[in-house]
Amino acid sequence: MADILIADDDRETCQFIAELLSSPDRRIVFESDPAEALRRAANERFDAVISDINLNAPQSGLDVLRAARRRNPRCQVVLISGFGTLETAVEAVRAGAFDYISKPFNIAQVKAVVERALAQAQAPDRGEIRREPALAGGLLGRTAPMLEVYKQIALAADAEAPVLIIGESGTGKELVAKAIHAHGRRAQKPFVAVNCGAIAETLLESELFGHAKGSFTGAVSDSKGFFEQARGGTIFLDEIGETSPALQVKLLRAIEEGEIRPVGAARAFALDVRVVAATNVELERAVAEGRFRQDLFYRVSVVVIRVPPLRERRADIPLLVEAFLRQACARTGRERALSQPALEALAAHDWPGNVRELENTIERLVLFSPGTTIDIADLPAGMGGRSVPVEERLFDGLPTLDEVERRYLLHVLDAVKGNRTRAADVLGIDRRTLYRMAGRFGIDLAGDVER
Repeated sequence: MADILIADDDRETCQFIAELLSSPDRRIVFESDPAEALRRAANERFDAVISDINLNAPQSGLDVLRAARRRNPRCQVVLISGFGTLETAVEAVRAGAFDYISKPFNIAQVKAVVERALAQAQAPDRGEIRREPALAGGLLGRTAPMLEVYKQIALAADAEAPVLIIGESGTGKELVAKAIHAHGRRAQKPFVAVNCGAIAETLLESELFGHAKGSFTGAVSDSKGFFEQARGGTIFLDEIGETSPALQVKLLRAIEEGEIRPVGAARAFALDVRVVAATNVELERAVAEGRFRQDLFYRVSVVVIRVPPLRERRADIPLLVEAFLRQACARTGRERALSQPALEALAAHDWPGNVRELENTIERLVLFSPGTTIDIADLPAGMGGRSVPVEERLFDGLPTLDEVERRYLLHVLDAVKGNRTRAADVLGIDRRTLYRMAGRFGIDLAGDVER
């Protein structure tokens, strides 16, 4: 016999879930009074608890969770929320929740999750200790796809296994990597990000593994590579799919053997880093086509986290727009608001460049919109606005030369859809200069696709 408690401030929801889970081998009780739900969780032994997080009372579903698990450490708690914020989602996992489901929920999903929870609660006790995953952060989004990302971050944070983050350009893969590092056991050690696609192939091995004095022309002293700089912490290998077969062999050896040998060095050094990689290409296809080593793919993809494109979480766009608008106004010293029609047009756009494209668009709108309210006519032509040459708005407010350069760089990047090589060609500079220029203006080029 399995004992189940259902807690929700809406009585009809309680009854619906109770009927959904009803079975002759289960005793199901429900409480729509949050205080009574907390009392029962603290004093009765349940195998599983299904509770809404927001109970519209001083008590919350997290309080019910903690009370139920204090009474029965093997109790499995499934939390449900209609808001799906990062903080509550990951706090739920951190507090020991079996799973976290966002409303409106899928009936089959709820039944399947509760079945797994009961199986876990009633499994033979082997003395296993369940660690509470650390809190993740740094990301914006309240939708179900982002909720899944938050859960994966929380579960991966304290592990040592390599993580592969997959997703389109501009989805926020580096933010996921930083969250994994920041809330894991290595948080106090360095986080070193390496854009494998931004470093010349001839220099990449030396940059990653370091080099010994005299190992090549210009090596006037020993130099620590990125792996050594990240000692004790995390190395983030962005765009790992762009590495050459020769370098892939060296990466595989470093991860498998747990040591690195700087270029020209006589001996190897023990490796003490967590490896997190990211890619915006389909590595399985690259493996099938012989462009990426299968054994390296298996090594770096022990844990896989998929970051959804913005078009799969449109409901997050207003939240992101609000945050980016606030940040852009603070940086530029301009006061701008967004009209409802403009917001609706932004939410309807497909955003092939994802969150990065949205952020850059909001910044341009703050810089170029002539009035204090950004209306639909101020949007780019493809989003419902009128097609107005940048030159007509460029000197509104008499910007400094640096500001003009920054605007032009953003304009070029937008025109070439983030392609670094083409942007450098248009600007008449090499890619290294492009990165220095972007860094000076605070523009993040990490993860852009080379089309």
